[in-house]
Amino acid sequence: MIQIQQLRKQFGEKVAVDIDNFHIKKGDMLGLVGNNGAGKTTLFRLILDLLNADTGDVQLTFNPTTQPEHPVATLQPTALCVNPALSEEWKQYTGAYIDEGFLIDFLTPDEYFAFIARVCGVPEVELEERLKPYQNFMAGELLGQKKLIRDLSAGNKQKVGIVAALINRPQLLILDEPFNFLDPTSQHQLKQLLGEYHRQYGATMLISSHNIDHTTHISTRIALMENGRILQDIDNHHHEATEILARYFNVEPRDMVEQLSIPPQPTTSETPRETTSPSYMPLTPPPYDPNRMP
Repeated sequence: MIQIQQLRKQFGEKVAVDIDNFHIKKGDMLGLVGNNGAGKTTLFRLILDLLNADTGDVQLTFNPTTQPEHPVATLQPTALCVNPALSEEWKQYTGAYIDEGFLIDFLTPDEYFAFIARVCGVPEVELEERLKPYQNFMAGELLGQKKLIRDLSAGNKQKVGIVAALINRPQLLILDEPFNFLDPTSQHQLKQLLGEYHRQYGATMLISSHNIDHTTHISTRIALMENGRILQDIDNHHHEATEILARYFNVEPRDMVEQLSIPPQPTTSETPRETTSPSYMPLTPPPYDPNRMP
């Protein structure tokens, strides 16, 4: 499914990714773990052709004869093999969500899902059916609310991005820190949702997370990254990775979530935070409060 060869990306003196040879098989649920700056997001961006590699390349293989309504079958002789930097054919078989930059924040979730469906060639009458499996995950807070994406909480923005990545029923799904900003109920629902999607369609999934508990729970394979390199490739069909990662990060298995998870982030749009709003959408300053300390 994914073949990485001599892939290298450097930012100044910092080597972000340096992978000689790594193969991700069809149907793998690969969890990518590592400390901040390990190179996880950069690797995803290279695979998705959002960054140009300094050297090396990525090859993606898909089965174009597989119908989205049926499980992904064993690759046929007609398999499509592409370098994402040289062709755009791979996009119709791929779903991904990296960060809020993937969203169009002046649309409502309904409008954004409809836009993604049109881009992916999904008929409007079929979109509602494709969204049905994710109704519990959306919790009645996204569809039909007439609320712009930019006004949603951080958790609901995350949900919009994840659901949108699944609309085209991809053979390859890439999610960067998908559990961020989600409440515990939504995190549990997401694990179930991803597991069910994998069982139904046999998709290849790449998921990164600082939450080792979530990653080891859903992944059949773990890649441990540090300083841009893959240090260990761990079979996790029977959750073997938990003890290995605990030893590497020098924590007790039960403490991994607390010590390695990202600190809590603001989850409502009312909380001031960094914004990427376009320059033509002026930001409204907070009301003047004479009692507020400078």
